[in-house]
Amino acid sequence: MHTVRSILRRKGAEILSVRPEGTVLEAIRLMAEKRIGALLVLDGDGRLVGIVSERDYARKVILEGRRSDTTRVADIMTPNPITIDPDTTAEEGLNLMTDRFIRHLPVLDNGKLVGVVSIGDLVKWVIRDQKLAIDELERYVTGSA
Repeated sequence: MHTVRSILRRKGAEILSVRPEGTVLEAIRLMAEKRIGALLVLDGDGRLVGIVSERDYARKVILEGRRSDTTRVADIMTPNPITIDPDTTAEEGLNLMTDRFIRHLPVLDNGKLVGVVSIGDLVKWVIRDQKLAIDELERYVTGSA
C-alpha cells in the first residue's frame, strides 16, 4: 500500500497557498489559473491556518451576496484543517476524507507542512494498489507466477 510520502514524491510537493488577509478574488484567480479546487492558507510565518476551496466560495461568498474583491480569505476559509502525516496510507487518507466529507488534506511531517493530497490523488493510488493485488492473485491462481 502506498503512503502519502511516496505519493508526494511522485506527484510533487508543490504547495499553493494564499494569506488570510488576501482577497477571495485573488484566491479564486489562483485556483482557476492552476486548475485546482482549494488552496492552503498560510500565515506570515508559513504556518498552516486554514484551507479555502471553491465550495467555500460558492457557499460563503456567492450565496451570501458578498463581494469577491473585498472579502478576505480569512472570512470564508475553514480554520484548523484536518491534516495527515506522510506515513498515512492512501487508503487511510481516503477513508478519512470520506468520513469527514473533505476533498483535500494538508500533509504535516513533525509539524512542518510538506504537501497536500486531494481525494483524486488518493483514489488513483488506491486503484493502482488494488490492480497490483488483483494481478498478483491472478498470476498465483493461474500458476503463471
